[in-house]
Amino acid sequence: MVKIKIAFSLLILGLAFTSCDNSDDIPNFKNLTLNVSGLEDLGSDYVYEGWIIVDGSPITTGRFSVDGTGNASQNTFSLDYESLTSATTFVLTIEPAVGDSPPPSSVHILAGDFSGKTGNLSISHAAALGNDYATAAGEYILATPTNGVDTNENSGIWFLSLESGSPTAGLKLPTLPVGWKYEGWTVINGIPVTTGTFTAVDMVDDFDGFSSTMDGPPFPGEDFLINAPSGLTFPTDIAGGIAVISIEPDPDNSPNPFLLKPLVGDIPGNAIDHTTYTMNQNLNFPTGTVTR
Repeated sequence: MVKIKIAFSLLILGLAFTSCDNSDDIPNFKNLTLNVSGLEDLGSDYVYEGWIIVDGSPITTGRFSVDGTGNASQNTFSLDYESLTSATTFVLTIEPAVGDSPPPSSVHILAGDFSGKTGNLSISHAAALGNDYATAAGEYILATPTNGVDTNENSGIWFLSLESGSPTAGLKLPTLPVGWKYEGWTVINGIPVTTGTFTAVDMVDDFDGFSSTMDGPPFPGEDFLINAPSGLTFPTDIAGGIAVISIEPDPDNSPNPFLLKPLVGDIPGNAIDHTTYTMNQNLNFPTGTVTR
């Protein structure tokens, strides 16, 4: 009987030690929290999606939208513990809301590396746009070369410089990664009007729908002579308006300017055609942190 009691006591003691072994108590899930400011509503056709990079491969953290006041529909996401713990980088992309393929799109807007439990997110990370636009610069003239006559010269804008006496590129912009394009705009009577998208500052852009029949110079720009959008009449006088260069997702989520606008310039109210005017930097980009 004594031997049986001793054996039973040893069994109980062993179970006690086993229950205290917390090697199996590692949680299966861990939360990732985003704190990002400066994002905008993408409309009904697109959403934001987060990704962690684990051993060089992306793992989705979940999708969310942003309303008109900049509030995200979701900030915290539950992920596999081991994957999140071993992640090196976080990337935020823009994805189609319907019919999206599983891999990340090429439209990377923010990224950051984890340092311990947190990471700082910016557009300048190599996994996003890869540049902070601190060296961006822009110049433009007013002119309407596509009508071939010296009329309505304040009804067109071309992103070039005449300061040297001959036309030269008026924009100084970094090369964009795949998934993005630049787009020129003029705000006329409060309405943003595109001049076209482009990837090279010394070539024509991809739009001439408002221009007349003659060729323009080999730079981004547009004459506002025909096919005026609703609410406007062409020809017009864009003096007193605003010149804008935006960075647009490709494919684009909206016909309006995207939130990234590195160059903005007020067109003088007394602007004179064929005079070089300067744009200002506008580096108010989204930023944030990711925490695990």
